Amino acid sequence: MPATLLIVDDEKNTREGLGLALEDSYDVYLASGAEEAFNLMDAETFDVVLTDLRMAGKSGLKVIDHALVLSNQPICIMMTAYGNVETAVEAMRRGAFDFLTKPVNLEKLEIVIKRALQTRSMESENVQLQERLEQKYSFTGIVGNSPSLVEVLDKVKLVAPSKATILLEGETGTGKELIAQSIHQNSDRSRKAFVPVHCAALATNLLESELFGHEKGAFTGATERRIGRFEAADSGTLFLDEIGEIDASIQVKLLRFLETRSFERLGSSKQLEVDVRLVCATNRNLEEMVERGEFREDLLYRLNVIRISLPPLRERPEDIVTLLQHYTQYFSEQNGFSAVKLTEGALSVLCAYAWPGNIRQLRNFCENIVILKRGSEINEYDLDPIYQLNPTSLSSENQDVGVSNHSMLSKSENEKRLLRNALIKSNGNRTKAADLMGISRRTLHRKLIQWPELDVTR
Repeated sequence: MPATLLIVDDEKNTREGLGLALEDSYDVYLASGAEEAFNLMDAETFDVVLTDLRMAGKSGLKVIDHALVLSNQPICIMMTAYGNVETAVEAMRRGAFDFLTKPVNLEKLEIVIKRALQTRSMESENVQLQERLEQKYSFTGIVGNSPSLVEVLDKVKLVAPSKATILLEGETGTGKELIAQSIHQNSDRSRKAFVPVHCAALATNLLESELFGHEKGAFTGATERRIGRFEAADSGTLFLDEIGEIDASIQVKLLRFLETRSFERLGSSKQLEVDVRLVCATNRNLEEMVERGEFREDLLYRLNVIRISLPPLRERPEDIVTLLQHYTQYFSEQNGFSAVKLTEGALSVLCAYAWPGNIRQLRNFCENIVILKRGSEINEYDLDPIYQLNPTSLSSENQDVGVSNHSMLSKSENEKRLLRNALIKSNGNRTKAADLMGISRRTLHRKLIQWPELDVTR
């Protein structure tokens, strides 16, 4: 459908000439003056208004004023034979997109109109994206209503509008990045950037450059200047995930930033200042790391202004059914499949399971069954053995109530069984095994150091 264009000019020849020139590309309306333009704009929706400045009666500036108070604002372009800097400034101040002098160059006019429509389209897409983000990361977008989750969300609501540094702690897969996004989205920084950095995914030398940027020639391979994540997050929020993985040298630089709000790019002595709200997350006990000399105590104090602890899924069992229904529905819609149905038997087994990979593991599980069992009814016999949920693993005394004997084991024993099965299923591929468990590869590697007997590749 072509864009709608309103041409307003009291000179008949100019008005009709422009109309003829543009009618092949646009749905063109003509107005001989401001009053006629007002009536048309009140009755129709226009994408672009092209108006002369000086006309009998009210001027083109009044046309712009009227256009920009409409609920569906058109983009306004001003034309005048009296082109000067003062007129252009006033037109742009009133809200005009651009300014052209008469006689109008048709080629230039078409370029300006196309650019105006592209700008309008981008602004509309940005508004829609922002609305989707606000919906996704609003508090109502976080699934569950268990007391422990409600307590977390109440705390998030209190701290989100502040400028305080926040430390999120919790096991892998508990939704720390989602909470960080919600903090950002419900702050006055929501229209600015949310910049996540997964510290464990980068080697120390790469992480330092990634965070603080570097100058050309700062190190071998630095062929040009690059801004870091701190600069990219200026006026917004920087989320540092797995903060416990950063080494001593970066800890010093991070501490200095928190004390001075300034930093230096690698290869530069120039101090740069940014306004960044810092949210950090860890699945490790930082106090124990401090005792072992692995993490700076003064940095922990700086990070630990507000601490929010996210409960593991096993501590909010009342949310499991809600999460399963949410994610099976979500992935069914995403893939265009009919929704799967989980029977009471399947739900019973799933609710009894410990979910060592927490929400991330549950989410991966839901995506798996939606794709493999699309539109089917899923009972306890359909559940993938990788999650230790198959009825063959149930003890005879627990089969009637649908309780997995593995749920009766300690957390570490459950985790060991899960890890070994993931490695077997992935033929020893650690990356695939980590994905199956819903944890990072580095976390899996650390667990194999802790339990070397589980490594099936040995």
